[in-house]
Amino acid sequence: MIAVLVLILRYALTVVLYAFLGWVIYTLWRDLRFQSQVVTTQKVPPITLAFEADVEGTQRVFTKPEVVIGRDSDCDFQITDEAVSSRHARLTYRYLQWWVEDLQSTNGTFLNDQRVETSTVIIKGDELRIGRQAILVNIETQE
Repeated sequence: MIAVLVLILRYALTVVLYAFLGWVIYTLWRDLRFQSQVVTTQKVPPITLAFEADVEGTQRVFTKPEVVIGRDSDCDFQITDEAVSSRHARLTYRYLQWWVEDLQSTNGTFLNDQRVETSTVIIKGDELRIGRQAILVNIETQE
C-alpha cells in the first residue's frame, strides 16, 4: 500500500514539475513576443544633416533607418567633392541609437575630429567630416 502511495506521489510530482516548466516556457515566449513587437513598431527618430559652411541653410531630414553618404548619385546624402568616395559612410539606426560607420573610404570619416574605425554612436550636435565637408548632425528626440 505504501509503495502504491509513493508511486502516485512521484507521478503527481512529475506532472506538477512538467506543468511548471511549461508555464515558464510559455511566459518567456510571451515576453519575447511582446518585446519583438515593441522593437518592430519602434519609429526611427528623424535625423537632419546640414553642411556647416552652407550659408543658404539647406538641410536634409531622413526618417529611414539607413542613410548612405557619398559622391555617387545613388547616395541618400550626396556630396560633390573629389575627396569623397562614391559610397563614403553610412548612418544606421539600430539598438535605439544612430550609428556611423566608414565604408572603407580612401580619406576616412571623422566624427568630432576623431577618425571612425568601427561603428560609432552619434548624438545630437555631433560633427561629421567627410572629405573637405563638415556636416552637422541633429537628431530629433522621440516622444
